[in-house]
Amino acid sequence: MDFKKTEEQELLLEGLSELIARECPEDYVKECYEKHELPTKFNKALIDNGFGLLGIPEEYGGTPCDVLTLMLVAEETARLTGAPFGVGGNALQVDDMLAFGNDEQKKITMDYLMQGRMAFCLGISEPQAGSDNNAIATTATRRDGKVYINGHKTWITDATRSPYMLCVTRDFDSPKPPAQAMSMWWLPTDAPGVKMEPLHKVGHVTSSLSEVYLEDVELEEKDLVGREGNGFFQLMKNFEIERILMAAMSLGLAEAGLEDAAKYANQRVQFGQKIGNFQQIQEKLSFMEIKVQNMKNYVYKTAWEKDNGLDVQLSSSLAKLYCAQAGFEVLDDAMQIMGGLGYMEDCRIARMWKDSRMHRIGGGTDQIMVHIAGRQILKKYSK
Repeated sequence: MDFKKTEEQELLLEGLSELIARECPEDYVKECYEKHELPTKFNKALIDNGFGLLGIPEEYGGTPCDVLTLMLVAEETARLTGAPFGVGGNALQVDDMLAFGNDEQKKITMDYLMQGRMAFCLGISEPQAGSDNNAIATTATRRDGKVYINGHKTWITDATRSPYMLCVTRDFDSPKPPAQAMSMWWLPTDAPGVKMEPLHKVGHVTSSLSEVYLEDVELEEKDLVGREGNGFFQLMKNFEIERILMAAMSLGLAEAGLEDAAKYANQRVQFGQKIGNFQQIQEKLSFMEIKVQNMKNYVYKTAWEKDNGLDVQLSSSLAKLYCAQAGFEVLDDAMQIMGGLGYMEDCRIARMWKDSRMHRIGGGTDQIMVHIAGRQILKKYSK
């Protein structure tokens, strides 16, 4: 298989580099982190210049592209900004709505997207239901022609900034297994009965995180997203691409960290010589380069498989598992090479180090990736 970039991909990445240099310099990234604000200006610039609309159908104003191109853009955005600013999340949201949403939900999603904003957050995790989705306890009860949502969601990203939540509920009266008794609802986050409390993360501070309490939140039947009882499978639809996307972002951050550390090793003088001359530093850089190249191969190969219609349940899980771990290890070594400077809040290595650690938790923990991959490996060699 040929991983050489096409001329179109080269031109696309060149344009992205120019846009980031103009609209998202390091001073702007630092400002967003200091204020704990989304990079709204940059997101709007991505939309205005077509990058935020990649992977979205033409009829919705977007530009269709293959998964590999989407991952190249996500990787390059993370590498050049040194931040996990999303490119690709828009396509995932629109795909969800195109597949399962009604006309009103689709229109609202696109209207917000064109403003550089996300229309909805995902209401999945609960205090007792993190990796174990089957333990979801939020309910949707019908009475007097209305639907009432009751429950407690936690670790909800950007709930305070999203006008809607895709809220997953479970029907405890259903005789079917939990995975077949879940539904998804289009829930306005400003509705009566919705209460939020902020949570404070170690990294990824430009996005908010919240506890969300739902007490008799009144909805209509039209607020059902997709089919009743099919919520879990709707949720799973885009997980494979999301895992490749997180792997690509981990790769981009690792590349940025390797570059920063190598440049520092070429300049920092100790004991009368540049620290890059010391074998222990060279050893670290060598293994960091190996990990980055392995990550790159894993991301590109998995994206290529997805584009060619191959089953990527195993490879996407392994790509996410390996890249999340290896990416953090590269940034940890980059911090070690930079020493005290790397541990300073003002240094982007420290920022990337904290952000990268989340990739081993969000989107499916390391342990869940092992669980998914392990079953597939056993199945693969069962004959």
